[in-house]
Amino acid sequence: MIKKIRKAFSKDNSHNIKFKAEFKQLLDLEKRSKKRFSLDEENLYPCLFDNTTDTGFDRHYVYHPAWATKIIINNKPSKHIDISSTLHFCSMLSAILPVEFYDYRPAKLELPNLKSLSGDLMNLPFESDSIESLSCMHTVEHVGLGRYGDPLDYDADIKAVKELTRVLAIGGNLLFVVPLGTKDVICFNSHRIYSKDQVLNLFSDLELKEFTLIPEDEADGGLVLDPSDELLKKQFYGCGCFWFTKD
Repeated sequence: MIKKIRKAFSKDNSHNIKFKAEFKQLLDLEKRSKKRFSLDEENLYPCLFDNTTDTGFDRHYVYHPAWATKIIINNKPSKHIDISSTLHFCSMLSAILPVEFYDYRPAKLELPNLKSLSGDLMNLPFESDSIESLSCMHTVEHVGLGRYGDPLDYDADIKAVKELTRVLAIGGNLLFVVPLGTKDVICFNSHRIYSKDQVLNLFSDLELKEFTLIPEDEADGGLVLDPSDELLKKQFYGCGCFWFTKD
């Protein structure tokens, strides 16, 4: 890997020239100080594009775990079940309450309040009406597209939604997140993008308690509760956060 980096780095451009100058400067600074590290070309690891005015981040994956964590803490469940959401979410939430994480490709996580287990979203290992607090975030858009080794299935998302609905307890809470836009699109083999109407139709057996949008454009805000139709129409790949309950 380091050899590939050095080969790509051998070409002259403004970023490389600046990097080489700063490396030489640090070598000079080392001579004036007590040597505590090995500093040589064998261990170059150029990061050329991080010197930015603002810290960049993935809006979807920073905002939606914050949205979900707040709701779960306010609901005060005895335990939370997560189906294949980002590992940062389940691991951090486990510092607050017991969490069980299920994934088609189970993660080798070792934390005292977290169980990481194997689970198939097409056939969840739970009794019907049994889960008090449940989340499945930025996951259903991937199922059936083969990206993660799962079998191709055009309607896998429908089957997944039926399973989530089946296992949710009466009075229970489901936090569901998917890419959201004005059109229903499959970006093969990565993900689907849903319209708000299709999500609501998929979960027609549940009651929508809250809908929040993470807009594509940071100028439109972070977490936008009950976004206007005008804002929704601007989205090709926003992020829809849905809080459902079961009567």
